[in-house]
Amino acid sequence: MKIYTKTGDKGTTSLYGGKKVSKDNIRVEAYGNIDELNAYIGMLRDQAIDLDSKKSLLKIQNELFVLGSLLATPPEKVKKKSNTKSITLQHISFLENEIDKMTKYLAPMTHFILPGGHPIVSYCHIARNVCRRAERRVVHLSEESLVDGILLGYLNRLSDYFFVLARKLSKDLGVKETLWIT
Repeated sequence: MKIYTKTGDKGTTSLYGGKKVSKDNIRVEAYGNIDELNAYIGMLRDQAIDLDSKKSLLKIQNELFVLGSLLATPPEKVKKKSNTKSITLQHISFLENEIDKMTKYLAPMTHFILPGGHPIVSYCHIARNVCRRAERRVVHLSEESLVDGILLGYLNRLSDYFFVLARKLSKDLGVKETLWIT
């Protein structure tokens, strides 16, 4: 399989099923943001963090590939796709369970927390922000085209997961959280 096809040299790309669209189409923008998020998660997973977090991040990366493939599929092609994987309430429950486990380990929040303190913690905050951007793009897409609402719930919970993971890793690394105090 060749890496380059030259089919996108004029600013278009193909969705699943062959439909050609502009590379700045909102659908392409949405799954492109998911791909960017996945790359940041890979960078985070490559850091010196606990094995449980690495396993969770790998699971999330796989789920984001599914989510991206769903976004790359026009609604009229979804039913025709064989062996279609999906994002389900169980995937959201996994994130909620992970958040709950980490939260038990943390002091209650009393203020907003400024991102930073350690590069690993900052990577979590970058992932959270890319996730929020991806969520906004999927919301925009859902206003123009049919999008399974579960994808929005998943992305919303995932950004919460990254916030709590940043707090957990701050604690693991012995980094003092910087509170936003006005």
